[in-house]
Amino acid sequence: MSRAIHVFRSPDRFVAGTVGQPGDRTFYLQAVHEARIISVVLEKQQVQILAERIGALLEEIHRRFGTPIPPEAEQVNDLSPLVMPVDAEFRVGTMGLGWDAESEAVVVELLAITEGEFDESVVLDATDEGPDAVRVFLTTRAAREFAARSTRVISAGRPPCPLCGEPLDDQGHLCVRTNGYKRDAELSKSLDFIDPEVFNGLTDGPPLLGDDENPPSDDPGGDSSDDPDAGPEGGSR
Repeated sequence: MSRAIHVFRSPDRFVAGTVGQPGDRTFYLQAVHEARIISVVLEKQQVQILAERIGALLEEIHRRFGTPIPPEAEQVNDLSPLVMPVDAEFRVGTMGLGWDAESEAVVVELLAITEGEFDESVVLDATDEGPDAVRVFLTTRAAREFAARSTRVISAGRPPCPLCGEPLDDQGHLCVRTNGYKRDAELSKSLDFIDPEVFNGLTDGPPLLGDDENPPSDDPGGDSSDDPDAGPEGGSR
C-alpha cells in the first residue's frame, strides 16, 4: 500500500499548539486550509528543534542567495488555540526541512514514526515507499511566525526552577542543585516547590569537597598520625 502524503502548498494556518494542563500537555502541529485540517502529535523537544532549525535555515538562505528574510517576530499575531477536536493523523518520527527556490518557500516535512529503518531519501520526495507524511510550504514570513508561536507555546508550560532549570510543578520538585554544592544560591523563590526532605543533612555530616579547603585538625599540636608504625615522636619504631 502506497503511503499518504498530505501536501499544503498555501495553508491558511500552520501552528504548534497543546492540549492539556501545564505539566501534562500533549504537543501538536496543525495545518489548515479552508475546511481541510491535518494534525500530528509530537514531543515538546521536536517542536523546539523545528523552530530553531527554521530560524537557522532562513538565515542561511539569506546568506547564500540574498533572499530577503523578515526579521524575527517580536510578537505573535496568531494566539488562537488549535481547531478542535484534535484528531492526530500520526505521531511524528522524522522531520525534514527544505527550500523551494521557485516559490521561495520553506518546506516542512513531518514523517510518521516507524518501527523499522527506512531510506531517508524519501524525505521531501514523492516516492510511494516510506512513512506517511505531512508536507507544508511556508512563506518566509509564515515560517518566522511559526517559529515565534512555537517558542511561546513551549515557554507557556511549567516555570523553570531558578537553580537547575527543570520544570516546577505543584506536586513537588526534587532539585538536583540542593545537594550542598550550591549553598549560596537563592532558594526562597523555589521553596514552595521543593521537597523539604532534600534539605535534611545539608548542615550535618562531613564537609563536602570544596566546603573547607583546610579542615581543622583534632590534634592541637598538629603532629598526630594514623600510621601504626609511627613512634611517639612521629618516627619509625
